[in-house]
Amino acid sequence: MMKLTGVFNVLQTPLTENDEIDEKVFAREIEWLIECGIDGAVLAMVSEVLRFSAEDRRKQWQLVLRLINGRIPVVASVGAESTYIATSLAKWAEIDGAAAVMATPPSAFATLSNEIKDYYVAIIESVKIPVIVQDASNYLGQPLDISLYVDLIDKYGAERVQFKPEAKPVKERLELLRDASGGRALVFEGQGGVDLLDTFPIGIV
Repeated sequence: MMKLTGVFNVLQTPLTENDEIDEKVFAREIEWLIECGIDGAVLAMVSEVLRFSAEDRRKQWQLVLRLINGRIPVVASVGAESTYIATSLAKWAEIDGAAAVMATPPSAFATLSNEIKDYYVAIIESVKIPVIVQDASNYLGQPLDISLYVDLIDKYGAERVQFKPEAKPVKERLELLRDASGGRALVFEGQGGVDLLDTFPIGIV
């Protein structure tokens, strides 16, 4: 299992006037980022993944994987409104060579905490690569419970399940997660690093 650490840049997906991915511009972006020294690339919400169908999301990361050609790890976003779609995306990403997957919870309707846990358990158990649990509640609303993170670490281990918590206040919630997990949680800083001065001393990967 590949160790995920360092600066993983969320890619911006350039589109043509016909809403198709501009491969030439995308290639230039990726080459520039690699020259700048990024440690990994991520396809996430701001990569326009929610604008694409499941099949187009797969084509998007297949293109990125081809352009990167093994030079750095790629994390594919697989969050969806149904467990079936999310697990299907996760399986495809693993088959295609993604180093890890990242998933936001469903957001189109209110979900109970046990339903969210079942959703993440299904994703984790559908693949062997790491799963990054993304709390994008600044954009999507409902924050994830700290207890969910701890339960998943207890069951699957810290290397297998990692986290990108973005619910406010980020610093305080990271401190709660650190304490509740006994320092085991492997955490990525989100939101473009705006909270990095607060979160780095707490411990991020």
